Amino acid sequence: MAKQDIEERNDGLIEKMVAVNRVTKVVKGGRIMAFSALTVVGDGDGRIGMGKGKSKEVPVAVQKAMDQARRSMIKVALNNGTIHHEVVGKHGATKVFMQPAKEGSGVKAGGPMRLIFEAMGIHNISAKVHGSTNPYNIVRATLDGLAKLYTPSEVAAKRGISVEELGV
Repeated sequence: MAKQDIEERNDGLIEKMVAVNRVTKVVKGGRIMAFSALTVVGDGDGRIGMGKGKSKEVPVAVQKAMDQARRSMIKVALNNGTIHHEVVGKHGATKVFMQPAKEGSGVKAGGPMRLIFEAMGIHNISAKVHGSTNPYNIVRATLDGLAKLYTPSEVAAKRGISVEELGV
């Protein structure tokens, strides 16, 4: 599995390659080799998307994954370079725990989660993976958790009170 940064295109998005795998399809005439790529794309200001691409050549698979990631971006509200509250994301046998960290703490997360946080502009966060450490599952679980985040104003509106009454 290769992890590396991809240069920014002219659209200003940050592209990160999470994993590249060689896959094989066995047919009557032998084996057909192909490559699958997993990438994340972010804007450094709370938008993030993931994409999977498959092709007989690595660059084509990576490009397909980048294009899919651009199309599937979601917006996450950030709080001074961190998240608003603790959150748990799940996908398959993977559980991801994320919690906000103080200014200057840095990104305390490993593997694919670190790439996601860098691409979306989170500078202070603590995160832990429990269960399966498959990169595909970690990325999906992390995005599931990030999609569950609420801002204080959203919580206050849901409860029918003001943000000041919420005590944040």
